Amino acid sequence: MHAFDSSRLDYCNSLLYGVSDKLLLKLQVIQSEAARVVTGARKFDHITPVLCEVHWLHVRQCIRFKLVMIVYNDELAPPYLADDCVLVSSVASIHHLRSADTRKPVVRRTRTVIGASDFAVSCAVIWNSLSIDLRVSSLFVATFARHLKACLFRRPS
Repeated sequence: MHAFDSSRLDYCNSLLYGVSDKLLLKLQVIQSEAARVVTGARKFDHITPVLCEVHWLHVRQCIRFKLVMIVYNDELAPPYLADDCVLVSSVASIHHLRSADTRKPVVRRTRTVIGASDFAVSCAVIWNSLSIDLRVSSLFVATFARHLKACLFRRPS
């Protein structure tokens, strides 16, 4: 159940950043029911402790996790997406910026809601919302993923 459910929910979920809460709720219901089946929880039990028991993130947090992992590990992203994430340090070679050492990507300005869900914009916004310790760290991918998941578990969905 876990392999089937998580692979189907995780497939291309980075495209779902910025969609309405109504659409994400449909995926959250599927994930919640799968967690109930795996753990044997009752229908009216609160779902957050059940998801923590099976160590699954909420759907919205899964989307953020996938986007941050793409930014952290450039090999996960295709070249046309990896080229969209421009670090402030590369812009700082032209202009001296105090934020050049913080490994922050440049957030492009957008005028529409659809523009805010663009890959380069959404990745930059989510990456910049992480703690500086996590952004600056040079951990192995698996260790970074573990720290990121722990960070996302602590945040409300």
